[in-house]
Amino acid sequence: MATTGASTGNRAQRRAAPRESSKTETEVPYELKQPDRSGPKGKTLFEIAAERQAELEKEGFYAKHPPPHRDEGDTAQFWSSNDDPIGPFGESLVYTISLAMLHFTLDVMVFHQYRQEIEWREIFAKTGKVIPALFMVIYALHSKAASRWPLMKQIFFLGASVVAGCYLIKSGNNDGYYAVMKRAPPVGSFWVWCVIEMELGFALAHVAAMLVYMFWNGYGAF
Repeated sequence: MATTGASTGNRAQRRAAPRESSKTETEVPYELKQPDRSGPKGKTLFEIAAERQAELEKEGFYAKHPPPHRDEGDTAQFWSSNDDPIGPFGESLVYTISLAMLHFTLDVMVFHQYRQEIEWREIFAKTGKVIPALFMVIYALHSKAASRWPLMKQIFFLGASVVAGCYLIKSGNNDGYYAVMKRAPPVGSFWVWCVIEMELGFALAHVAAMLVYMFWNGYGAF
């Protein structure tokens, strides 16, 4: 009986020994302190790369293995080919959505200006009819074929913007409210799009033409 009790006590001690050793191993105290903000103690990656580049230049590595040459024409072609990442279809879709929102806003503003009750169903219907026409016109002028003639595109936008702007000025001063409500939103959206598409010089010429037309006929801007 004494032997059995002694063996049982030894087994209990042996089982407890690993638990105590693992407990002492895991209980490692950590010292809480602020991080070192004094900067790097050794060389930075930039300095190492600069030293390696200087060694390669001394060894004549760049003379034996020159980088691929790209002249100005190739560079211009590279940027022109990557300047339009979404393509004509994507650009036309973005322009169409933006101009449709503008058309909707102008329609609401015209109704509000003449103190008419806003007919939402009619406004939504008019905007829905304008979207396909806008998309087709924008896509045609953003296609690769039209992009081959950038100067002709600018002249077209200049002429179209002047005609649309003069028409809106004349209609707003002479026509009745029903005609303005019907024609101002689509013509105004087309006018804004033409101005956006123009370069700065053509846009300024368009503004000058509009001012001459307005003061020559004695119209008011507001």
